[in-house]
Amino acid sequence: MAHAAQPTQYGLMAEFDSPTALVSAATKARLAGYRKMDAYSPIPIEELNEALDLKRTRLPLLVLLGGIFGGLGGFSLEYWASVIAYPMNIGDRPLNSWPQFIPVTFETTVLGAALTCFVGMWALNRLPQPYHPVFNVDAFSRASTDRFFLVIETADPRFDAHATRKFLEGLHPVGVSDVAP
Repeated sequence: MAHAAQPTQYGLMAEFDSPTALVSAATKARLAGYRKMDAYSPIPIEELNEALDLKRTRLPLLVLLGGIFGGLGGFSLEYWASVIAYPMNIGDRPLNSWPQFIPVTFETTVLGAALTCFVGMWALNRLPQPYHPVFNVDAFSRASTDRFFLVIETADPRFDAHATRKFLEGLHPVGVSDVAP
């Protein structure tokens, strides 16, 4: 059985010294037709979402659903315990005393939303990720301090090693590096 050849390159990485240069480069790359690319920055840059044409995250919907299910779960547990499992009629009060259930329902709503947010962020960001090909580039160690990086992956249909390198160099970066897998 023949094995597929291991790719020799993950992509090309351009290093920039300012956030405006990174946003400008990402916008130009998207307009040039590149779609499989990512940017790395030591600070949040709101304009990068539009420049990279990123889709909105599904996290708010997940958190809403987690809160709804948490609240329903808390209310259902109290209802089950008070009405079905251990009904006690004390002073001719109703078994389903819903005003009494509100504090616990609120707390389980918050708990469900918070846990969903915590787990959802890890899952949607594919964390933990102890290895990524960009870690192989020595200059990338400055990504958490003062440098901004744009990576165009070889998986992009428009990627051509020579043409993409020439395109990135035309964006006037500090440097362009090969990213090994």
